[in-house]
Amino acid sequence: MDMLRCADGVRLHLRRWPTALPARGTVQIVHGLGEHIERYAALAARLNAQGWHVAGHDQRGHGRSEGPRGSVPSRQALLCDLAVVTDHLRSRGRHVLLGHSLGGLIAARFVAESLGGHAARWVRDVDALVLSSPALALGLGRRQRLLLALLARATPALRLGNGLQPDWISRDAAVVHAYRTDPLVHDRITPRLLRFMVESGHLVAERAAAWRTPTLLLWAGADRCVLPAGSAAFAGAAPPAVVQAQYFDGLAHEIFNEPEPDREQVLAVLTHWLARF
Repeated sequence: MDMLRCADGVRLHLRRWPTALPARGTVQIVHGLGEHIERYAALAARLNAQGWHVAGHDQRGHGRSEGPRGSVPSRQALLCDLAVVTDHLRSRGRHVLLGHSLGGLIAARFVAESLGGHAARWVRDVDALVLSSPALALGLGRRQRLLLALLARATPALRLGNGLQPDWISRDAAVVHAYRTDPLVHDRITPRLLRFMVESGHLVAERAAAWRTPTLLLWAGADRCVLPAGSAAFAGAAPPAVVQAQYFDGLAHEIFNEPEPDREQVLAVLTHWLARF
């Protein structure tokens, strides 16, 4: 098992899918809340066929990586981890960051940070960015936000259910069944991690107009895990010459895992866009 050690000693599980073709570069996948990198094997195979090396890690507290399930020691931890993995994977060729759901939010925050006046130490340049159903907006009401602020101060590491239902991820029954029975999938989240998600969504939205990293934004109209309005607002604010946005009406959250022919439609948009690089 390939493991990377972070600055605080936590070990992250790393997965690689090398291409047999002359490599165009690397697509680095950042997975979503409660899941793990092995769920992206089919997507990796499709990208391998286009000449891309594919790799990614189980985020701390997820999959085969260490750490309490769904917990982070600080609101910067997942971003620092991403920098460690990016440094390890970077090689010759283009480097594309592809994030789904929570991973999409983290990837977007990773890029957005460089647009501020004082970039954090974990900032790294990437050549392009793909956001799949990113968690840019969570739909928390005023009462929920007040409760979150209270819990984040009083019990930031309290692990709670994340409220997401397996039936929401896809309209493909086989995908939902595999998710339900996957021993590496969990439903935990802490107030600290949730607060990071809310704050990161606000920061990405604030910096959308200044976006300069070539970005493909893909989101689902029937998403019940995150608010589609967050992606729509980002697409409306970002420069259209930099951000290509594609909305898929009627699709569920995991757009790469929807039934055919919708899955193929999404993958075709992705591979066509990546062919530019």
